[in-house]
Amino acid sequence: MLVVEHLDVAYRRTQVLFDVSLEVPDGGLVCVMGRNGVGKTTLLNTVMGVLKPSAGRVTWDGQDITAMRPHERVRAGIGYAPQGHPTFPQLTVAENLAVVMESSGAAAAGQAAIDEALDLFPRLKDLLGRKAGFLSGGQAQQLALARALVTRPRLLVLDEPTEGIQPSIILEIEDAIAQLHASRGLSILLVEQYVEFALRLADRYVVLDAGEVVASGVTSELADDSSVRRLLAV
Repeated sequence: MLVVEHLDVAYRRTQVLFDVSLEVPDGGLVCVMGRNGVGKTTLLNTVMGVLKPSAGRVTWDGQDITAMRPHERVRAGIGYAPQGHPTFPQLTVAENLAVVMESSGAAAAGQAAIDEALDLFPRLKDLLGRKAGFLSGGQAQQLALARALVTRPRLLVLDEPTEGIQPSIILEIEDAIAQLHASRGLSILLVEQYVEFALRLADRYVVLDAGEVVASGVTSELADDSSVRRLLAV
Protein backbone atom coordinates (compact mmCIF):
# COMPACT_ATOMS: atom_id res chain seq x y z
CA MET A 1 0.00 0.00 0.00
CA LEU A 2 2.72 2.49 1.02
CA VAL A 3 6.17 2.15 -0.52
CA VAL A 4 9.12 4.36 0.43
CA GLU A 5 12.00 3.93 -2.00
CA HIS A 6 15.61 5.10 -1.52
CA LEU A 7 14.78 8.35 0.28
CA ASP A 8 17.45 10.96 0.86
CA VAL A 9 16.23 13.92 2.91
CA ALA A 10 18.18 16.97 4.05
CA TYR A 11 17.61 20.09 6.12
CA ARG A 12 19.47 22.67 4.05
CA ARG A 13 23.02 21.28 3.85
CA THR A 14 22.60 18.63 6.53
CA GLN A 15 21.46 15.26 5.22
CA VAL A 16 19.27 13.35 7.69
CA LEU A 17 18.03 10.30 5.76
CA PHE A 18 20.23 8.13 3.56
CA ASP A 19 18.72 5.71 1.03
CA VAL A 20 15.79 4.74 3.31
CA SER A 21 13.31 2.19 1.98
CA LEU A 22 10.35 0.46 3.63
CA GLU A 23 6.88 -0.85 2.83
CA VAL A 24 3.58 -0.91 4.68
CA PRO A 25 1.38 -3.63 3.17
CA ASP A 26 -2.39 -3.41 3.03
CA GLY A 27 -3.62 -4.17 6.55
CA GLY A 28 -0.10 -4.26 7.98
CA LEU A 29 1.36 -2.58 11.05
CA VAL A 30 4.98 -1.51 10.67
CA CYS A 31 6.93 0.07 13.52
CA VAL A 32 9.95 2.31 12.93
CA MET A 33 12.27 2.39 15.95
CA GLY A 34 15.49 4.18 16.76
CA ARG A 35 17.16 6.49 19.23
CA ASN A 36 16.48 10.22 19.39
CA GLY A 37 17.76 12.16 16.42
CA VAL A 38 18.14 9.29 13.95
CA GLY A 39 15.54 10.58 11.49
CA LYS A 40 12.28 8.89 12.48
CA THR A 41 10.14 12.04 12.50
CA THR A 42 11.89 13.26 9.36
CA LEU A 43 10.82 10.03 7.67
CA LEU A 44 7.17 10.49 8.67
CA ASN A 45 7.18 14.15 7.67
CA THR A 46 8.46 13.10 4.26
CA VAL A 47 5.77 10.42 3.96
CA MET A 48 3.20 13.14 4.73
CA GLY A 49 4.66 15.67 2.30
CA VAL A 50 5.79 18.15 4.96
CA LEU A 51 9.36 17.62 3.74
CA LYS A 52 10.53 16.99 0.18
CA PRO A 53 13.20 14.36 -0.50
CA SER A 54 16.31 15.19 -2.47
CA ALA A 55 16.22 11.68 -3.89
CA GLY A 56 13.86 8.71 -3.88
CA ARG A 57 10.09 8.59 -3.95
CA VAL A 58 6.95 7.75 -1.97
CA THR A 59 4.25 5.62 -3.60
CA TRP A 60 0.73 5.30 -2.21
CA ASP A 61 -1.66 2.70 -3.56
CA GLY A 62 0.38 2.44 -6.75
CA GLN A 63 0.57 6.22 -7.31
CA ASP A 64 3.72 8.31 -6.98
CA ILE A 65 2.82 10.97 -4.38
CA THR A 66 6.30 12.42 -3.87
CA ALA A 67 5.21 15.83 -5.17
CA MET A 68 1.75 15.74 -3.56
CA ARG A 69 0.98 18.34 -0.87
CA PRO A 70 0.15 17.26 2.70
CA HIS A 71 -3.59 18.01 2.57
CA GLU A 72 -3.84 16.08 -0.69
CA ARG A 73 -2.30 13.05 0.99
CA VAL A 74 -4.84 13.27 3.79
CA ARG A 75 -7.65 13.40 1.25
CA ALA A 76 -6.09 10.41 -0.51
CA GLY A 77 -6.54 8.37 2.67
CA ILE A 78 -3.48 8.92 4.87
CA GLY A 79 -4.17 10.10 8.42
CA TYR A 80 -1.43 11.61 10.59
CA ALA A 81 -1.05 12.11 14.34
CA PRO A 82 2.24 14.03 14.73
CA GLN A 83 4.56 13.92 17.70
CA GLY A 84 3.58 16.03 20.70
CA HIS A 85 -0.23 15.47 20.44
CA PRO A 86 -0.96 18.86 18.79
CA THR A 87 -4.49 20.26 18.97
CA PHE A 88 -6.26 23.57 18.44
CA PRO A 89 -6.08 24.68 22.09
CA GLN A 90 -8.76 27.39 21.89
CA LEU A 91 -11.30 25.03 20.35
CA THR A 92 -13.30 22.45 22.26
CA VAL A 93 -12.77 18.73 21.77
CA ALA A 94 -15.91 18.58 19.62
CA GLU A 95 -14.77 21.55 17.53
CA ASN A 96 -11.32 20.01 17.03
CA LEU A 97 -12.91 16.87 15.61
CA ALA A 98 -15.35 18.78 13.40
CA VAL A 99 -12.74 21.16 11.97
CA VAL A 100 -10.35 18.36 11.01
CA MET A 101 -13.10 16.26 9.47
CA GLU A 102 -14.43 19.15 7.36
CA SER A 103 -11.01 20.39 6.22
CA SER A 104 -9.96 16.89 5.18
CA GLY A 105 -12.92 16.52 2.84
CA ALA A 106 -14.51 13.84 5.00
CA ALA A 107 -17.50 15.93 6.08
CA ALA A 108 -19.86 13.53 4.29
CA ALA A 109 -19.04 10.92 6.93
CA GLY A 110 -20.73 13.21 9.45
CA GLN A 111 -21.40 12.27 13.04
CA ALA A 112 -20.81 8.58 12.32
CA ALA A 113 -17.07 9.14 11.84
CA ILE A 114 -16.88 11.13 15.08
CA ASP A 115 -18.82 8.47 16.98
CA GLU A 116 -16.46 5.77 15.70
CA ALA A 117 -13.44 7.70 16.96
CA LEU A 118 -15.06 8.40 20.33
CA ASP A 119 -15.92 4.73 20.77
CA LEU A 120 -12.18 4.01 20.71
CA PHE A 121 -11.44 6.78 23.22
CA PRO A 122 -14.49 6.94 25.52
CA ARG A 123 -12.72 9.33 27.92
CA LEU A 124 -13.27 12.05 25.34
CA LYS A 125 -17.06 11.69 25.39
CA ASP A 126 -17.27 13.54 28.71
CA LEU A 127 -14.85 16.21 27.49
CA LEU A 128 -16.50 17.31 24.23
CA GLY A 129 -17.24 20.78 25.57
CA ARG A 130 -13.81 21.34 27.11
CA LYS A 131 -11.20 23.45 25.32
CA ALA A 132 -8.32 21.31 24.13
CA GLY A 133 -5.81 23.58 25.85
CA PHE A 134 -7.13 22.38 29.22
CA LEU A 135 -6.71 18.66 28.51
CA SER A 136 -4.07 16.53 30.21
CA GLY A 137 -1.27 15.13 28.08
CA GLY A 138 -2.96 11.74 27.81
CA GLN A 139 -6.32 13.27 26.91
CA ALA A 140 -4.68 15.50 24.29
CA GLN A 141 -2.95 12.48 22.76
CA GLN A 142 -6.23 10.62 22.52
CA LEU A 143 -7.77 13.69 20.86
CA ALA A 144 -4.87 13.85 18.39
CA LEU A 145 -5.49 10.21 17.46
CA ALA A 146 -9.23 10.76 17.22
CA ARG A 147 -8.66 13.76 14.94
CA ALA A 148 -6.65 11.57 12.57
CA LEU A 149 -9.34 8.88 12.63
CA VAL A 150 -12.32 11.12 11.79
CA THR A 151 -10.82 11.52 8.32
CA ARG A 152 -11.47 7.77 7.91
CA PRO A 153 -7.95 7.00 6.64
CA ARG A 154 -6.83 3.78 5.02
CA LEU A 155 -3.36 4.30 6.47
CA LEU A 156 -2.73 5.81 9.91
CA VAL A 157 0.69 7.37 10.55
CA LEU A 158 1.57 7.77 14.24
CA ASP A 159 4.62 9.54 15.66
CA GLU A 160 5.50 8.52 19.24
CA PRO A 161 1.92 8.10 20.54
CA THR A 162 3.16 7.07 24.01
CA GLU A 163 5.61 9.94 24.52
CA GLY A 164 5.09 11.60 27.92
CA ILE A 165 1.86 9.68 28.59
CA GLN A 166 0.89 8.04 31.89
CA PRO A 167 0.92 4.21 31.88
CA SER A 168 -2.86 3.77 32.13
CA ILE A 169 -3.42 5.92 29.03
CA ILE A 170 -0.65 4.06 27.19
CA LEU A 171 -2.60 0.82 27.69
CA GLU A 172 -5.77 2.45 26.35
CA ILE A 173 -3.90 3.74 23.30
CA GLU A 174 -2.38 0.30 22.74
CA ASP A 175 -5.82 -1.31 22.91
CA ALA A 176 -7.18 1.24 20.41
CA ILE A 177 -4.33 0.68 17.94
CA ALA A 178 -4.67 -3.10 18.27
CA GLN A 179 -8.40 -2.84 17.60
CA LEU A 180 -7.89 -0.62 14.57
CA HIS A 181 -5.38 -3.07 13.17
CA ALA A 182 -6.98 -6.40 14.01
CA SER A 183 -10.70 -5.63 13.83
CA ARG A 184 -10.85 -2.90 11.22
CA GLY A 185 -7.87 -3.94 9.11
CA LEU A 186 -6.39 -0.44 9.15
CA SER A 187 -2.83 -0.14 7.87
CA ILE A 188 -0.56 1.61 10.38
CA LEU A 189 2.93 3.12 10.22
CA LEU A 190 4.10 3.69 13.78
CA VAL A 191 7.19 5.43 15.14
CA GLU A 192 7.85 4.36 18.72
CA GLN A 193 10.73 4.13 21.20
CA TYR A 194 8.84 2.08 23.79
CA VAL A 195 10.10 -1.31 22.58
CA GLU A 196 7.62 -3.54 24.41
CA PHE A 197 4.70 -1.48 23.11
CA ALA A 198 6.02 -1.57 19.56
CA LEU A 199 6.84 -5.26 19.43
CA ARG A 200 3.49 -6.28 20.94
CA LEU A 201 1.63 -4.44 18.18
CA ALA A 202 3.74 -4.58 15.05
CA ASP A 203 3.80 -7.18 12.27
CA ARG A 204 7.10 -5.83 10.98
CA TYR A 205 9.81 -3.57 12.35
CA VAL A 206 12.40 -1.20 10.92
CA VAL A 207 15.29 0.23 12.94
CA LEU A 208 16.93 3.51 11.94
CA ASP A 209 20.37 4.61 13.05
CA ALA A 210 22.14 7.76 11.83
CA GLY A 211 19.51 8.14 9.11
CA GLU A 212 19.90 4.64 7.67
CA VAL A 213 17.93 1.41 7.95
CA VAL A 214 20.17 -0.89 9.97
CA ALA A 215 17.69 -3.68 10.78
CA SER A 216 14.28 -4.82 9.63
CA GLY A 217 12.15 -7.92 9.61
CA VAL A 218 9.07 -9.74 10.82
CA THR A 219 8.35 -9.16 14.50
CA SER A 220 7.21 -12.73 15.15
CA GLU A 221 10.59 -14.02 13.97
CA LEU A 222 12.47 -12.06 16.63
CA ALA A 223 13.48 -14.97 18.84
CA ASP A 224 15.58 -12.57 20.90
CA ASP A 225 15.03 -8.82 20.77
CA SER A 226 18.37 -8.03 22.44
CA SER A 227 19.85 -7.08 19.06
CA VAL A 228 17.08 -4.52 18.58
CA ARG A 229 17.50 -3.22 22.11
CA ARG A 230 21.23 -2.68 21.54
CA LEU A 231 20.42 -0.53 18.52
CA LEU A 232 18.03 1.54 20.64
CA ALA A 233 20.31 1.94 23.65
CA VAL A 234 21.47 5.47 24.39
